[in-house]
Amino acid sequence: MLRTGGAIVLLAAVAALVGPLVTPFDPSAQDLALRLAGPSTTHPFGLDELGRDILARVLAGARISFLVGLTVVSVSASVGTLLGAVAGYFGGVADDVISRVIDVLLAFPGLLLAIALVAVLGPSLGNVLFALTIIGWVGYARLVRGQVLRARELEYVQAARAAGARIPRILWRHVVPTAIPAVVVQATLGMAGAIIGEAALSFLGLGVQPPTPSWGTMLNGGRAHLLDAPHLTIFPGLAIALLVLGFNFLGDGLRDATDPKHT
Repeated sequence: MLRTGGAIVLLAAVAALVGPLVTPFDPSAQDLALRLAGPSTTHPFGLDELGRDILARVLAGARISFLVGLTVVSVSASVGTLLGAVAGYFGGVADDVISRVIDVLLAFPGLLLAIALVAVLGPSLGNVLFALTIIGWVGYARLVRGQVLRARELEYVQAARAAGARIPRILWRHVVPTAIPAVVVQATLGMAGAIIGEAALSFLGLGVQPPTPSWGTMLNGGRAHLLDAPHLTIFPGLAIALLVLGFNFLGDGLRDATDPKHT
């Protein structure tokens, strides 16, 4: 799983970085005379309802997906790790406040909360990133809190505390590193969740706005042509499925590799 997932993600990343630079077609260029044309040697994925090359738009949309995934996961993991470490190590009021905020956010379905936030703030890529980050950090905070609760009772942590080490040093040198493997696995799986979240919001018209290519927007635009031009939804749908599958495989492989009980 680790090798398969890594290969899929690596191939998608290379395609996102290099693809738009080498493809001969502009993802926004229109050829209305050939609108809805099927796959051919010139246009392997066909053309959409405005005569735009679907392959070029899928490659450009991959950049949006990676941008959203990396941004959301980076910010969510950083905030969640910080708050989870504070809650787990200090306990008391800090733990109660952070845990109650986590419970409130977990009381709502994540995607529904993201839809509500973007609907209030307005559809844009920036608001999508904000909404997905708001619902994303809680998983990391719960994970790190549990790891810190266990690690703070370890002998070497108690020894560092008895030796007079400062709390920040104990946290970032001795306690938080024990949670890093679990956070890495969570982040890998979180990439898949962020990509699906962005595609869902864009599909509903709340995410990336046309003419910027987005896999979710492409799926929405192809709904009206499911019978006469199914390639409009097949290729962006396959792109989402393969990339999410790759990240899930990668996360499962990393979890097995870092699990001391795994044989």
